[in-house]
Amino acid sequence: MTATDNPTNQYTVPSVSIATHRSGASSKTNGLGMRPMQERAYAKRGEQYLLIKSPPASGKSRALMFIALDKLHNQGLKQAIIVVPERAIGGSFSDEPLSQSGFFWDWVVKPQWNLCNAPGADEIRFARSKVRAVGDFLASDDPLLICTHATFRFAVDDLGVEAFDGRLIAVDEFHHISSHPDNRLGSQLGQFMARDQAHIVAMTGSYFRGDAAAVLAPPDEARFETVTYTYYEQLNGYQYLKSLDIGYFFYTGRYLDAIMKVLDPSLKTIVHIPNVNSRESLKDKHKEVEEIMDALGTWKGVDPVTGFHHIERPADQGGDIIKVADLVDDGDPAKRSQVLAALKDPRQRGNRDHVNVIIALGMAKEGFDWIWCEHALTIGYRSSLTEIVQIIGRATRDAPGKERARFTNLIAEPDAAEATVVEAINDTLKAIAASLLMEQVLAPRFEFTPKNAGPQADFDYGPDGYVAGGTNVGVNESTGQYHVEIGGLTMPKSPEATRICREDLNEVITAFVQDKSALERGLFDQENTLPEELTQLRMGKIVRERYPELSETDQEAVRQHAVATLNITQQAKQQMALAGPAGSEDKGGMALIQGVRRFVNVRDLDIDLIDRINPFEAAYAVLAKAMDEKTLRQVQTTIAAKRVAIPYDEARELAQRALQFKQERGRPPHIQAQDAWERRMAEGVAALARFRAQQKAAAEPGGGNDA
Repeated sequence: MTATDNPTNQYTVPSVSIATHRSGASSKTNGLGMRPMQERAYAKRGEQYLLIKSPPASGKSRALMFIALDKLHNQGLKQAIIVVPERAIGGSFSDEPLSQSGFFWDWVVKPQWNLCNAPGADEIRFARSKVRAVGDFLASDDPLLICTHATFRFAVDDLGVEAFDGRLIAVDEFHHISSHPDNRLGSQLGQFMARDQAHIVAMTGSYFRGDAAAVLAPPDEARFETVTYTYYEQLNGYQYLKSLDIGYFFYTGRYLDAIMKVLDPSLKTIVHIPNVNSRESLKDKHKEVEEIMDALGTWKGVDPVTGFHHIERPADQGGDIIKVADLVDDGDPAKRSQVLAALKDPRQRGNRDHVNVIIALGMAKEGFDWIWCEHALTIGYRSSLTEIVQIIGRATRDAPGKERARFTNLIAEPDAAEATVVEAINDTLKAIAASLLMEQVLAPRFEFTPKNAGPQADFDYGPDGYVAGGTNVGVNESTGQYHVEIGGLTMPKSPEATRICREDLNEVITAFVQDKSALERGLFDQENTLPEELTQLRMGKIVRERYPELSETDQEAVRQHAVATLNITQQAKQQMALAGPAGSEDKGGMALIQGVRRFVNVRDLDIDLIDRINPFEAAYAVLAKAMDEKTLRQVQTTIAAKRVAIPYDEARELAQRALQFKQERGRPPHIQAQDAWERRMAEGVAALARFRAQQKAAAEPGGGNDA
């Protein structure tokens, strides 16, 4: 929570700043040419349904090649079909001489079967020829085909799921799938799993969706074997990258008047301008690009080979020539193709000075590989948390000489005097939700156990080791896991609940931070909102709706584990802020994680304590520094005015919590108790009684008539 040292902007307050080990582990290869994530995934190559959760740049494409080739050569599968969301990503699966690094076979795709390179887009008018190509491939003896999600959907509709029996279907960027009935590819995936005659490998760097819908239905998800490689492991295993800063910067007026406060031309930068339909857009994307380039310096022409603009910086800023790639200009398809080809030129992959700034609108996000990118600058709010994670992934590649990376969201400060204040507040909430989510994505995995459960194997408990009856925090740096003991913790009973607590807590937390009511109350109405209303009621409701098949005990276990993960991460961030700049320089591990031990070591952790922490208080501390104080007060007033009486669902949940209270204390909660949460539970019981009295009156003969 300390300001960055970017000289162009003294106001930026990153919501999270991390430092890495730089162990080099994530780039080392074994005798088969596999990096650690790929080796981990390959160990599960025999699974029929395999889900790989791994961050950008960790090598998912290469991991799929290893697995697919083994399935073709050793597991009896006929063919492998690689399905990517857009044509540009198909390049990630181009030919690779894997045997040169020690593997058994090479990856070779015949040109006619890489449909991402075939002429024509994915609209229906071009789809027929590509569907025929898929049919021709299935009838051939060739092993590998690459196509887009759209082509695959059309092909399944036309050919039927049975046509793909005995084959591997590998879906890249799997978060595009949804369990919602309207998601066609998601429905087709359900059909494949019901038939159970194909193998499926799913890969994603962000296993959650911007619309909060579940990627897979719980019964289908339970059939997948999961391989998880975390951002924590990936970044700590880099050779060059030292730190990553993530933050948001508020501006007033036009974004073009504020952009040079955060755009440092000395950094290799991708600038994503706002969508033309967004509030931040000036409604002329080409003029916006021209103004950005004008702010950078004096235009000196266009390179005839690459299509990059040459811009001379002012003399007092060095006077050097920088190269800018414009991916927004879509007036001339040939020009756009020239720029894209120059950016993808494999001969320039190792050339740091090939381009300086890329300006994009809908491009240069998912699957875009520019290892030299140091700064991802996004203007305007992004409703999709997935999109934010993908954009940040553009800057987190490891490259020689690249010691620092950053993501900045340049966003319009809400003006509470305007009629659009509600829309502006909603957009602010989206930005904060994205920041909170990234803190969870970047954090290590927590292994929670009740007090005195004993030490876990391969965990370091500090110089004194594990102390029975003490406050213990164990660290496994190689796996990126922390073992934390919590008094009164409910542990999962079923295998599925255990899996959720081990693998899916970030997805639960994603749904929570996307919950508009929770964000509003937790950030802007803290005086009138008890933490338990968020940690017990809202989180409890999310868990019950997401996992209705779990028992009440398992639902409570998932809720407690999710709240503990979120709150311990947030409290660790606050501890690091209190430690000051020196705290971020402690050796070993990310600065954020060093705060975990500080927080845990000064508190005797129990679940009641964790439930009494507002998960958004740390985010509010950042927001209070980043936003104008007057505006912040106006927004708080606006949110507080929206508070309504206890709704039925919340009253019922409060009554259930009151019943637990009575079972534990031997008495019901009292409406005049000193403890605010006890009073709230009593209010919930009273509200539920009123609801039921009203329902009973309405059900009686004549009860619905006015007197």
